[in-house]
Amino acid sequence: MLDLVLSSLDQGVLTLTLNRPDRLNAWTEAMGRRYFDQLAEAEENPEVRVIVVTGAGRGFCAGADFQTLNAIQDGSYESEPDKRPHSFPTTVGKPVIAAVNGACAGLGMVHALYCDLIFTAAEAKWTTAFARRGLIAEYGLSWVLPRLIGQGRAMDLLLSGRTFTGDEAFALGLAARSVPGESLMEETLAYARELAVHSSPSSMAVMKRQIWGDWNTTLESAESAASRLMLESFARPDFAEGVASFLERRPPQFPPL
Repeated sequence: MLDLVLSSLDQGVLTLTLNRPDRLNAWTEAMGRRYFDQLAEAEENPEVRVIVVTGAGRGFCAGADFQTLNAIQDGSYESEPDKRPHSFPTTVGKPVIAAVNGACAGLGMVHALYCDLIFTAAEAKWTTAFARRGLIAEYGLSWVLPRLIGQGRAMDLLLSGRTFTGDEAFALGLAARSVPGESLMEETLAYARELAVHSSPSSMAVMKRQIWGDWNTTLESAESAASRLMLESFARPDFAEGVASFLERRPPQFPPL
């Protein structure tokens, strides 16, 4: 039986690969459940410090599987929904980096944007697609997209459903980096390993929680919470190790999350 999400762990970086290459890794509930299970397992594994998500073959994720959409349309679809929301990756305490290697459409784009950082192949094809399928901005995309690129640009991508490249995704602010496809995984994994070696797991977990959580609060509340979190960080071994490694000019040996 085909493993819908492949995994490999190396130097603290877990790579998860959506694995339906014959369908451009189109999303199914079974694949999503396996992906979320892998994220939950990574959360509990002290050897995992950073997670990279990519797609097998020519695509990252081409959106919802059309067989599923057809079944929904004709009334034959029987669902066993995962209780975890599509935004589940934002709740994982470890950084999740999307390596968008190819087609990134609809629900696939939603899942790329629910990662904490995106590296994209310059030539990768992106699209929201929903308006051209008679659908709406799914699973919180109407909340995420304007916060990332502004209302006007979000309206453009959603209303038109046009296709754009990884280079434009970078120019818009959706992706942190746009690189030639042949070097995408090399650059993404090098960045991920840099985080795994030099960044405190507890610091990254708290900052991730701040970034996703502070979208819903005021500046005053965010500053007040940061003051409390800073005092807590002073008491962690990560702080002592971070200072010691700097003064001793050596790589840090941070404890796992």
